[in-house]
Amino acid sequence: MTNENNTLIAAEDLWKIYQLGKQEVNALCEATFTISRNEFVAIMGPSGSGKSTLMNIIGCLDTPTKGKYHLNGKLVSTLSDNELAYIRNTEIGFVFQVFNLLPRATAFHNVEVPLIYKGAKKKERENKTLRALEMVEMNDRMSHRPSELSGGERQRVAIARALVNEPSILLADEPTGNLDSKTGQEILSLFHKIHSQGNTIIMVSHDRDIADQAQRILFLKDGKIIRDERKGG
Repeated sequence: MTNENNTLIAAEDLWKIYQLGKQEVNALCEATFTISRNEFVAIMGPSGSGKSTLMNIIGCLDTPTKGKYHLNGKLVSTLSDNELAYIRNTEIGFVFQVFNLLPRATAFHNVEVPLIYKGAKKKERENKTLRALEMVEMNDRMSHRPSELSGGERQRVAIARALVNEPSILLADEPTGNLDSKTGQEILSLFHKIHSQGNTIIMVSHDRDIADQAQRILFLKDGKIIRDERKGG
């Protein structure tokens, strides 16, 4: 199942077990699914259902206790720490509920940071940073610091930072959680625009209205995927 050209993610019998004293807690159980390139998928479930655990495994921030996880045809468990760090910086863009921006840096510099880590040359950094800011319609605010931006603008800068390395996947963890409903809708509209340009988006949410914006919803409960709902069209 990992050789299909259109398969970006293939998870097979993923488990994440935490040892709390003498007790074992199954944060994730028997998770098996594939996600194709250019899908827009929501992961939904109540608090403690395993959403964040699954998101961390997909984003190569954590490893499963057992099971296989292939990303872009690579078996993640066989990769070195350096290879994983490279994947996190170049193949995956992260968007968080709290924007995680550098408070003293301008919007431009905040977006540029992943390119600096990557070792990109100055001209390439400038071009890619401008392109990412234009994509989220923040190029006219690039010299502003986070304290000078609204919540929605800060999230747009965070999304530009996630997109600047042209990743295979955009991972969004409750991306509208700190925003009012109008601003949240604007961010979701931006996600649809990004998706229409070819990006794969995986979004965690506990809100059904937000999750309904995706093409497909994976429902989690007690660490298990209990339903995989695809929208028509």
